[in-house]
Amino acid sequence: MSGALQLTGGWIEVIAGVMFSGKSEELMRRVRRSTIAKKRVQVFKSHLDNRYEGGVYAVGSHDGRTLEAIPVDSSQQIALRIDPLAQVIAVDEVQFLDQGIVKLACDLALRGRRVILAGTDTDFRGEPFGPMAALMCVAEVVDKLHAICVLCGAPASRNQRLIGGKPAPYDSPVVMVGAAESYEARCRACHAVGKPDDAQLRLG
Repeated sequence: MSGALQLTGGWIEVIAGVMFSGKSEELMRRVRRSTIAKKRVQVFKSHLDNRYEGGVYAVGSHDGRTLEAIPVDSSQQIALRIDPLAQVIAVDEVQFLDQGIVKLACDLALRGRRVILAGTDTDFRGEPFGPMAALMCVAEVVDKLHAICVLCGAPASRNQRLIGGKPAPYDSPVVMVGAAESYEARCRACHAVGKPDDAQLRLG
């Protein structure tokens, strides 16, 4: 946990940022430290993310590290599978979950749990992604990580989605799971969003 903030009882930590910024690695680091401290830990992740070794049953980082996790597709599934003895609850790729995760995280914190949530805070358009904005508002601790812009080397705060090497159009689906073949980390100045797909407009 960053800074000198000392917390007791339950609380919420949010690890936010763009792809390739090390969010999953930081979540895994905090989970490992909790395990070393002999805390009972439970890890969840969105079932949509199966990019790395271990598939949906592991949190994976771009550098190849993995951590066993329970795949879920809703906050309700997490609530139903909470270990009553778990002291630390961690959730990766939380941007893919529903808004109910905000209330669940708050309820868990009120019951004395340490809740660690990692997710991409903005989508490929540069707009708030899923429940991330609300989670950052209710959290006691928020760490926003940055990658390096692949074009100019500045701190990257945007996810650049590419389709055929060109910026994805604005009306593309918000959720499209991918890694280096579909996304780049870019700064505000280098980030681009394509115009709405003309073919889709004609069909409409």
